[in-house]
Amino acid sequence: MSLQHHQLELLAPARDADIGIEAINHGADAVYIGGPEFGARVSASNSVQDIERLAKHAHRFGARIFVTHNTILRDDELEGARKMAWDVYHAGADVLIVQDMGLLELDLPPIQLHASTQTDIRTVAKAKFLQDVGFSQIVLARELTLEQVREIHDALDAERCKVEFFIHGALCVAYSGQCFISHAHTGRSANRGDCSQACRLPYHVVDGAGRFVAHDKHVLSMKDNNQSANLAALVDAGVRSFKIEGRYKDMGYVKNITAHYRKLFDELIEAREGSDNPLARASSGRTTFSFTPDPDQNFNREFTDYFVNGRQDDIAAMDSPKNPGRAIGWVTKVGTDSIELELDDAQALLHNGDGLCYFDLQKELVGVAINRAEPLARLGAWRVWPKDPIAGMRDLRKGTRLNRNRDMDWVRTLERKSSERRIGVWAALGETPDGFVLRLTDEDGFVGEAAAPFAKEPARDAARAEEALREHLGRFGNTLFEPIDLQVQLARPWFVPPSLVNALRRDAVASLEAARAAGYERPRRAAAVEPPVAYPEDTLSYLANVFNQKAHDFYAKHGVKVIAAAYESHEEEGEVSLMITKHCVRWSMSLCPKQAKGVVGVKGTIKAEPLQLINGSEKLTLRFDCKPCEMHVVGRIKKSVLNQQAREAQAVPMQFYRTRPAKSPSQA
Repeated sequence: MSLQHHQLELLAPARDADIGIEAINHGADAVYIGGPEFGARVSASNSVQDIERLAKHAHRFGARIFVTHNTILRDDELEGARKMAWDVYHAGADVLIVQDMGLLELDLPPIQLHASTQTDIRTVAKAKFLQDVGFSQIVLARELTLEQVREIHDALDAERCKVEFFIHGALCVAYSGQCFISHAHTGRSANRGDCSQACRLPYHVVDGAGRFVAHDKHVLSMKDNNQSANLAALVDAGVRSFKIEGRYKDMGYVKNITAHYRKLFDELIEAREGSDNPLARASSGRTTFSFTPDPDQNFNREFTDYFVNGRQDDIAAMDSPKNPGRAIGWVTKVGTDSIELELDDAQALLHNGDGLCYFDLQKELVGVAINRAEPLARLGAWRVWPKDPIAGMRDLRKGTRLNRNRDMDWVRTLERKSSERRIGVWAALGETPDGFVLRLTDEDGFVGEAAAPFAKEPARDAARAEEALREHLGRFGNTLFEPIDLQVQLARPWFVPPSLVNALRRDAVASLEAARAAGYERPRRAAAVEPPVAYPEDTLSYLANVFNQKAHDFYAKHGVKVIAAAYESHEEEGEVSLMITKHCVRWSMSLCPKQAKGVVGVKGTIKAEPLQLINGSEKLTLRFDCKPCEMHVVGRIKKSVLNQQAREAQAVPMQFYRTRPAKSPSQA
């Protein structure tokens, strides 16, 4: 396998172009961002002009821009989706991330296509199919183990299709693309970028006899993903693109988390240097930071590596979907308008604007925003005045453990310039018959050159002249470049004034940037295998998210005989699986039959009785499929949603085949 196949791509999110630019500056090899429409985060859209601005900055470093085009589309939206694909392509976007297969039946630009995690890629058969219809990169389901990731990678052609995997951020509890609770209860479709996040709500869990198993627990809320300790193993399993979740996240989050993984990958690349399997960055330059990256400083629900190393007991954030922060001290006194506390680290500091929090007796997280903080005489002791009345802070008392989930000093650090990204160059100053020439060759082999006429005069002090010349040559300042080596290739020690050196360097840098821009090649669109390969199954339920006639035609072309319409078409009015998840409430509460004494490893059928989730008037049934170790959250669409969506009926696609079509007389 060539070195190219061992390039590691750090893929960062961007809510807007400014955040995307900082992601690049902090070491991202690629950035994914929403375009004007049709992205799976409805309130994170960006203009074509901003896509162009971001792409120009990214391409300076050889980094790429992925545009999320990953919602399912109605028939009346297909033309707008086609036009947007062309618009972002002309703006310089490198990749479209796609969920709806109907897009592949349209006249798209020659832009590379990546299969969104919303396409629910969990099997070798599905991965190979997506490779064969023209996807160059596929985003695997977050629930896969290392062995499953390796199996999929080994089955793919590495020349045609690469594996992408989420390594950090919020976790959807459902298999991506397999959750319909939001649409069923509110009419807001997760497959159309407008999830209401029912998984973060508290629920009562009730068994078949009506007994409470859990009271007001966030049983569908996952901790946040963190694969920091598994990067080398994921590389060895075949992952080549490493994705940070977070297109709703702020600038500070993207800076910090991108920098964190940039440092880890640079260390891994350096450690593998000279080995039989060397690694390389997927873009140019080296990044340095003015801060020490720390994932704990950003919003998180505590961390898990989910299923990468097999099923874990502590993947759920059942007590709260909020950020519990980091332990910092305990309460020593509660006054009428202030709180005294003792810090664990006597040298630590509190700041005006910090956020503290604690768990009340019901294990609900209560926030304490600091308006003013003052140190007391005793080292490590502080008095704080909260912004909100203390009387409303439940169960706050002496001895209460406090966490800090917002550090204003950290926030201010990341509000400032916090990184430098530079591309290494070899600089050589030579002479021409009538003057001097500066040639710059960068780490990718691009060359920039500038020459200027100048009357040659011998330097009075040769040693000092060369020393000064090297010093001025190396001043690349706010450019993209930094010198790896400086060569002075003159026939004799000529006098070269600083003004001339500065002009040569300025013009050579401009020439080099132009060469890099001209030499940048966007990744190519992969061709689909001909004749069209067969889809792994010949029957598709609503779970396939087929929402338009073009998507129907795509699957029919690939041999599917029965094609049901997407859940959003409202053909499924009865009870169905509204969510399918690898997370199991019974397992997390130690109620799984497989966990019972004498049952683990037993042969034969294991059956777990259903449970019920209740949140106010909302009721859902949990059914357990123990063979694949999956949980189904079962419910039905609300009549109010059906009525609310009736006005869109003309835009909803046709009702597709729900049974095998009858053969025509000529086929009989």
